[in-house]
Amino acid sequence: MVSIDTEKCIGCGMCVKDCIGFNIAIKDKKAAVKSDCFLCGHCVAVCPVNAVSIPEYDMADVEEYDAESFKLNPEQVLHSIKFRRSIRSYKAEKIMKSDLEMLAQAGRYSATAKNNQDCCFVFVQEEMEKLKSLVWDFIDEIDKREGRNVAREILPYISFNRRRKTDEKDDYLFRNAPVVLFITSDWPLDAGLAAQNMETMAVSLGMGVLYNGFLSRIADANEELKKYLDIEGKTIKACMLLGYPDRKYVRTAPRREANVIWK
Repeated sequence: MVSIDTEKCIGCGMCVKDCIGFNIAIKDKKAAVKSDCFLCGHCVAVCPVNAVSIPEYDMADVEEYDAESFKLNPEQVLHSIKFRRSIRSYKAEKIMKSDLEMLAQAGRYSATAKNNQDCCFVFVQEEMEKLKSLVWDFIDEIDKREGRNVAREILPYISFNRRRKTDEKDDYLFRNAPVVLFITSDWPLDAGLAAQNMETMAVSLGMGVLYNGFLSRIADANEELKKYLDIEGKTIKACMLLGYPDRKYVRTAPRREANVIWK
């Protein structure tokens, strides 16, 4: 529940104006909380005298606003977006745990519907071979069980598996990436927003990313895999391959004109 330090509160009403749940009021020239809310934290962020806290959260994690460090150069931001590429070839180099933790922080601070904060981030690096084994074994089982009656959406996986068996270097599904990241959520947009922020952080750390819909779908259908990943009952909404790019792009790729409607 939101807590107001009445000794610090100056009764400015900023928290009242910014509260989306209309859960704060000014009483006796001090801010007062009416009832429980979904703890979005806007009252904490907007208070000019740091009089608001949420005990359920780690308040030591809250940072003070610094105008200089917050500035973003619009041209550099657009340049970064335009140079973004889906990376399908990676160096055989491990990613430091501290860098992956930075990605987790970027995901944790992404917007979520109704402040549900329900995204779960699963990084697989040390046990990559176990992950691959669970995926390929699952595909093998489907192939043997269904045979020619296999569903059309499974056919690509059968092809990937047969290619792998023919040439062990053909790692089309995993692309030899050193890290696989799964994001679970009950809200598809939440997972997408988190993934985008995590990619931005990854690129800033010299990494490349590939959003892997094939791996996301087959992993979500594999209950044994989800049990192994400790995400039973959760839904995988996004999957990303992560690693240091093994090739260099020297210019942006062309795109169609933007499909924009101005009113």
